[in-house]
Amino acid sequence: MRIDIITVLPEMIEPFIQESILGRAQKKGLAEIHVHNLRDYTTDKHRRVDDYPFGGAAGMLIQCQPLDACITALKAERHYDEIIFTAPDGEKFDQPMANELSLQENIIIICGHYKGIDYRIREHLITREVSIGDYVLTGGELAAAVMADSIVRVIPGVIGDVESALSDSFQDNLLEPPVYTRPAAYHPISNPNETWAVPDILLSGHEAKIKEWEYEKALERTKALRPDLLKD
Repeated sequence: MRIDIITVLPEMIEPFIQESILGRAQKKGLAEIHVHNLRDYTTDKHRRVDDYPFGGAAGMLIQCQPLDACITALKAERHYDEIIFTAPDGEKFDQPMANELSLQENIIIICGHYKGIDYRIREHLITREVSIGDYVLTGGELAAAVMADSIVRVIPGVIGDVESALSDSFQDNLLEPPVYTRPAAYHPISNPNETWAVPDILLSGHEAKIKEWEYEKALERTKALRPDLLKD
């Protein structure tokens, strides 16, 4: 799949998309992520992309013209399944949405900035408005990075162990069960006489019983920490 990110601060995103899962996905040819500097699309000789809002409200807004120009240029090259605007008043981003978007071929993510963007862009060009949480960020770059990472990592082949991605928290509306690694018995530095042991069931080799234990623990943690997930 291809993700095009439109931003006034490309330097915030470019290093992130070259590392870890996103970097490996691109090297494997499983994903393309392109960052576009909105200032390259403005007709203003000073490369300005914002202006004061009508009506006297405080703050600055990204103008129609550069966004329209950038989106139009991208759409001239390919069809986009979604044109997403990162906004605190958008629908909440979650794992099912990440799964859904990972099946698309091409998407655009527009990073909000200042007091947002001219509402006419939202009315006429945006197909989906998405929020990563009920809080306000300085800009949408962090939100775009979070979304890109969550979307790309579930594309088949991106993570070597497909079971790892499928067992992540939220995939089935349950939090992940407790996980452990070697050694099976650990003596903490603060109290060497104490033993922190891995549950015996995980060392038993009995796959069916281990799966049953994992489900019970996932359900237990979800009830305690995120009971709202069980409503769905």
